[in-house]
Amino acid sequence: MKGLNITMGKRAFAEFLGTFWLVLGGCGAAVLAAGFPQMGIAFVGVAFAFGLTVLTMAYAIGHISGCHLNPAVSIGLAVGGRFKWSELPAYVIAQVAGAIAGSAVLYAIASGKDGFDVHAGFASNGYGLHSPGGYSLVACILCEIVMTFIFLMIILGATDARAPKGFAPIAIGFGLTLIHLISIPVTNTSVNPARSTGPAIFAGGWALQQLWVFWLAPIVGAALAGIVYLILARQPVLPVDQAEATVAKAMET
Repeated sequence: MKGLNITMGKRAFAEFLGTFWLVLGGCGAAVLAAGFPQMGIAFVGVAFAFGLTVLTMAYAIGHISGCHLNPAVSIGLAVGGRFKWSELPAYVIAQVAGAIAGSAVLYAIASGKDGFDVHAGFASNGYGLHSPGGYSLVACILCEIVMTFIFLMIILGATDARAPKGFAPIAIGFGLTLIHLISIPVTNTSVNPARSTGPAIFAGGWALQQLWVFWLAPIVGAALAGIVYLILARQPVLPVDQAEATVAKAMET
């Protein structure tokens, strides 16, 4: 039992560290570098920053904890039968704590510049007046559900035992990049309740008031993906030669 607790502690700490890097790297790119005069990285740079944090951490800690870095991912994997429900609380706590720690370091750095105003947003997610593009609550909920659904489908597919080995971090990292390229203008892109919670705690006000959306929608999207992929995974996948023979036989008849 003691050995199991130590192992779980190591895995939880890996999730803490990974989520810390996700928020510091992704939100840090948005807060510190996106709007830098004439040389800012803009939406594209922020999208790649989030993707790169996941890609790098997947190789760094994927073999330790699975590199979820996201309560919605952990829930989606549990629904899909890839993760133990009993381990979910430890993972979620570690992920949220890592996001808060990453936000704290980012706040300490960002506040070193005169005129910094954390209440201006601090890379927080929002809808309505606080959506970068002014999108409605319904539009933002739909966007977050669909984007998280696709993100989990990518994760579940790329980590399937039948998938090519060693490429999952690349598919997942670029998948998250693409999701950000689509949805930054809509919600500032969450698809991750922990990522939304860290900055919202420091921004306060509207960011905390709207935080419920960025827990509810990603969890719904992730759970749906877990169900859908579980159904897909139950279907037998024919080898290429057998599949071709089946098609040929069908054409003959």
